[in-house]
Amino acid sequence: MQTASVPGLIRTLLIIIGIYYAFKILARFLMPILLRKMVQKAEQNFKQQAEQYAQNQAKSNSSSTSNATPKPKKQVGEYIDYEEVE
Repeated sequence: MQTASVPGLIRTLLIIIGIYYAFKILARFLMPILLRKMVQKAEQNFKQQAEQYAQNQAKSNSSSTSNATPKPKKQVGEYIDYEEVE
């Protein structure tokens, strides 16, 4: 059975701290690039959806202007006026 040694513990702690700081330094350089790419993609999707919405609105407006007469409302029943009796 092996026992833990102080130099092994120190070495492990140094490796963990080194990996932490390396990740921190890399994240400082890579995160702005990744965030910029994500914002550009979201902006592109937003523009595409806005164009599709505008096209759909143009189609619906052109079809609604040709049919200018409103549809008659359906009568469900006759209206009965109730009077209060004392």
